[in-house]
Amino acid sequence: MRIDILTLFPEICRAPLNESMMKRAQTAGALELHIHNIRDWATDKHHIVDDAPFGGGQGMVMKPEPVFAAVEELLGGREETSNAERRTSNVEFQRPKVILMSPAGRRFDQELARQFSEQPHLIIVCGHYEGIDHRVTEHLVDAEISIGDYVLTNGAIAAVVVVDAVVRLLPGVLGHEQSAADDTFSRGLLEAPQYTRPAEFRGWKVPDVLLSGNHAEIAAWRASEGRKRTEQDRPDLLA
Repeated sequence: MRIDILTLFPEICRAPLNESMMKRAQTAGALELHIHNIRDWATDKHHIVDDAPFGGGQGMVMKPEPVFAAVEELLGGREETSNAERRTSNVEFQRPKVILMSPAGRRFDQELARQFSEQPHLIIVCGHYEGIDHRVTEHLVDAEISIGDYVLTNGAIAAVVVVDAVVRLLPGVLGHEQSAADDTFSRGLLEAPQYTRPAEFRGWKVPDVLLSGNHAEIAAWRASEGRKRTEQDRPDLLA
């Protein structure tokens, strides 16, 4: 899988995506990661990428020209088709999927991570300032994604979250195929509590069933406890 991240702050993405499982995925060849500075596609000598909003208001808005130029170069040529037309095209799955990180986007979840993990190539555009010129959303991106109902300093932080969630689902990245399948949210419920040695710590004992060696009973216990945790902490998942 190839992922291109377009951001004004490449270093925010590089450090966390070059550690642990993400580094392993790149070393193993499961992930080809490229992090780009959007300023590299600005054509003026000062590499300006933002301007004041039409109609007035606070802050600055990211200009469309560098974003379009960057994405179109990564797509391999200039595209004149709007995103609405592309979504109904028969060749939709033959082209990279372009994602915009935005607090106004669809809420990112495990199912969306799974869908993205099946794509051969993702291009992730990271917003900043007061947002990005809406023509990018209307005519360039395929999906506008948010990681939650709050505002971050910039979209690069959110992009790291999305990449991590997607890449860990790729075959071979976790080292055990069942690991991702057993994760919280993978089956629509929270994961059951986990324990390790020692079996007793400060008087608190690990549930006997986990020490029994009976795999069927352990599986049943985990299913039951996962549902209990979901009912208690995330009842919205059961709605």
